[in-house]
Amino acid sequence: MQNGICATGSWDKTIKYWDLRQSQPVATLQMPDRVYAMDVQGPLLVAGTAERHICVVDLNNPTTIFKQLQSPLKMQTRCISAFPDQKGYAVGSIEGRVAIQYIEDEKNNFSFKCHRKDAGPGNNIPKMQSLIWPVNAISFHQQQGTFSTAGADGTIYIWDKDSRTRLKTFDNRGGPIVATGFNHTGMVFAYAIAYDWQYASVSLPRPYFVVTK
Repeated sequence: MQNGICATGSWDKTIKYWDLRQSQPVATLQMPDRVYAMDVQGPLLVAGTAERHICVVDLNNPTTIFKQLQSPLKMQTRCISAFPDQKGYAVGSIEGRVAIQYIEDEKNNFSFKCHRKDAGPGNNIPKMQSLIWPVNAISFHQQQGTFSTAGADGTIYIWDKDSRTRLKTFDNRGGPIVATGFNHTGMVFAYAIAYDWQYASVSLPRPYFVVTK
């Protein structure tokens, strides 16, 4: 955040703001439920909580929720990412869906399916059924405005929200992808592979991260 302030969101249903030179928070914002995901771009903070609440905060007034609404996705929020231009945000859920939400220009809102595999030749999925994985991470390219989604299926997609198209698919990385990010120039993309507990306790390789250009 700006001015050297750090924000943390917790299952205690609060967002706390910290001056890292002090041991106590400088301010606290009460949330409607447990905080599952949060992101900041400039003065825009967006947070997703339990029971599918989405809270928008103007950091010029950080102890007040500017707008509170229900996620358009039907299942639990897994990740949220603010647009670089601060006009909206993308939210991902455990049901393999992403919603693009504008704060003011709501007529442009839309949602789409991803990180799924439908029945088809050779994939051993029964007819009329699909395999669905959580969307674990969404990251925006700071210059171009395109964004990535990464899922528990081990794949990464690159999307253009303005044309509503998928631009690129990365092959399966060999395990659930739990975090992603572009560097400040957008020339480097990093992702982390680790177990995300969607299947309870199983044995997987040691977590690791990858940096690619």
